[in-house]
Amino acid sequence: MTEIATLAGGCFWCLDAVFQRVRGVKSVKSGYIGGHVSHPQYRQVCDGNTGHAEAVEIEFDAEQISYRELLEVFFAIHNPTTLNRQGNDVGSQYRSAIFYHSEQQQSAAQAVMADTAKAWPMPLVTELNSASRFWHAEVEHQDYFNQHPYQPYCRAVVAPKVQKFMQSFSQLLNQPSS
Repeated sequence: MTEIATLAGGCFWCLDAVFQRVRGVKSVKSGYIGGHVSHPQYRQVCDGNTGHAEAVEIEFDAEQISYRELLEVFFAIHNPTTLNRQGNDVGSQYRSAIFYHSEQQQSAAQAVMADTAKAWPMPLVTELNSASRFWHAEVEHQDYFNQHPYQPYCRAVVAPKVQKFMQSFSQLLNQPSS
């Protein structure tokens, strides 16, 4: 059974790169959600005036990976206690947020957030919102890390998150096709 998960946790290049490597994930699209501007563009979102967060829309096979497992990966690869920032990326477009698509996803997110909160010394600031319109980012932002692995931001920020995921969640890695 195919489901959609929509998550925001800093730069969408990081989330895209990690979730592409997760077993059961069929596709990952980078984009924008949660704002008030129709058809937002990257520059507008970066300026912080659209209300949108950089996010990923993940299409996954719920028989291979659970929504809960996706959320566990999500919370492991970003800091859910920093308001409107991840590392040097600052602004509401980099906020931590879960956009649920059903009551079941909302309940699962609440449970994972409660469990996650116990592991952090600071309170979680992750938003939990009903999914609204997801706007796909421009083509150059799709699959960014795989297309630009030697770009300085990718080497300094994205690659360590991918490595952390691969070490911490080896049981959830996609198996290469033969």
